[in-house]
Amino acid sequence: MLDRMAALGWLTPRRRSATARSVLAGEAAAEAARKLEAGSAAAETGPEEPEFPVVGDERAAAFFDLDNTVMQGAALFHFGRGLYKRKFFERRELTRFAWQQAWFRLAGVEDPEHMQDARDSALSIVKGHRVSELMSIGEEIYDEYMADRIWPGTRSLAQAHLDAGQRVWLVTAAPVETATIIARRLGLTGALGTVAESVDGVYTGRLVGEPLHGPAKAEAVRALAAAEGLDLARCAAYSDSHNDIPMLSLVGHPYAINPDTKLRKHARARDWRLRDYRTGRKAAKVGIPAAAGVGALAGGTAAAVALHRRRR
Repeated sequence: MLDRMAALGWLTPRRRSATARSVLAGEAAAEAARKLEAGSAAAETGPEEPEFPVVGDERAAAFFDLDNTVMQGAALFHFGRGLYKRKFFERRELTRFAWQQAWFRLAGVEDPEHMQDARDSALSIVKGHRVSELMSIGEEIYDEYMADRIWPGTRSLAQAHLDAGQRVWLVTAAPVETATIIARRLGLTGALGTVAESVDGVYTGRLVGEPLHGPAKAEAVRALAAAEGLDLARCAAYSDSHNDIPMLSLVGHPYAINPDTKLRKHARARDWRLRDYRTGRKAAKVGIPAAAGVGALAGGTAAAVALHRRRR
């Protein structure tokens, strides 16, 4: 176009130079815009992730923590509510369970002292009862208190592994009987959990070994993988708690689900995948005064007891 305008005498040398610069500037701007648009689209979509889970990979499996990963809150607390309803223990034990659950929901982490207290309470409650009796009651309790507390997002992740033909296990410090009921109801392969001692089908009130917590989970997963012929580098693990970093570190595909602060930081530093299905952030994440925290705990306890009274 510039040559034609010059031929017709419309451009002086100075005007020709200025127009040429304008055309070049316009072309450069258009090219830059196209590059920026392409770069922006790539940033939004990110690089394509390889297919996961891989369909038909029989040496891959998935391991899911239970409390606050698959289910909102602690399975042991919900089980305790069901036992209280059936008059297995007194109101003071319910208050203790409510206190532990309030702490769990506020802090969003597994506190070893609270967990130990909860386990001791549960063991004393089931002592002398038959395993078959508690399993039957556990089925009812699942329907009453647990079924509606399964995180749909985590449930979908587990189902994706099942649809790919992979095995899926729960790995939890909760009693193995409770974990097995939940796994069966969700259509999972099975569960690894804390084992309470029983003699002739009756609970003694003692544990077999230690609770399945922290490093013990990693050892359980390692042992199961060896027995089942799994390649841990092709397996996935999911948890909300920094206590499960040993288990998450075992596998090639670790996921932080509804992570506590320590796990979130650890996962980001190692570029692990994160999923958060909670609708709001907990107060503890942004910090609250100690007195307010105690008040919230007491309020949670009172609310749980009051709720039970209204339902009676």
